[in-house]
Amino acid sequence: MSDTGRPGPDRPAVPPISSWQAPQRTTPTGAADGAEGDQPGTEQTASSGRPAWLVPVAIGAAVLVIAAIVIAIVLGSNGDGDDAEPAAGSTVQLPSPTPTVAPAARPATTAFAAALPPTVLQYALATSVPDTDWQAAGALEAYTETYTDGASGTVTVRSGQWETPEEAAAFAATLVAALPAAPTPDPSASPTGPALPQTGEVTAAGAAAGTYSIADAGDGTGLAVWTNGTTVFQATAPLADVVDLYNAFPL
Repeated sequence: MSDTGRPGPDRPAVPPISSWQAPQRTTPTGAADGAEGDQPGTEQTASSGRPAWLVPVAIGAAVLVIAAIVIAIVLGSNGDGDDAEPAAGSTVQLPSPTPTVAPAARPATTAFAAALPPTVLQYALATSVPDTDWQAAGALEAYTETYTDGASGTVTVRSGQWETPEEAAAFAATLVAALPAAPTPDPSASPTGPALPQTGEVTAAGAAAGTYSIADAGDGTGLAVWTNGTTVFQATAPLADVVDLYNAFPL
């Protein structure tokens, strides 16, 4: 993805160019005794007449060739090194889905009802009615609401508020006890949903505020039950969406 910043491997030092001695130039003796006049000496190498610059040039060219070969080997080995860190993969964050239909108006106007969300992910509120069963179980107020994605996807959320967190937790415990057991996995089937069941702690403003439990209903849907202070929620959603819906629910 990018340069890791790790130092490269040590490179072998290029061998230094060897020193050499220029051949000494010799001057032949003058003409034999008795020759008419002295002739100036003619410069020649001590060898067979090769130019004096030829030997050092040949040595320098050979050294350059050796150095080039060494550098090529080092660069080639760097490309095959096993200690190079692999490029880290980038994470793409997909946007949350949004509804394609407008939410219906919620009839109740209490503070608790007004805090309930009109949309969750791709689901928009379709219906909302008082939940008389939860009210009979001790809720100060409670509602059963359905959400739709505008097609075949539906979600049902039951919401209630109790007088104390202890009363809310006690009622939620009866809902959790009624959750279906995890179905026996089919070894030949491909996984199509989240790993369930899941349980954990609900936090609010960094402090513990309740608990949650999510289970596979075994009929293509998932059930989530959670508490948040004095409130209790139960959501029934398509199995593939139940965990995301729980995480996205604002209360």
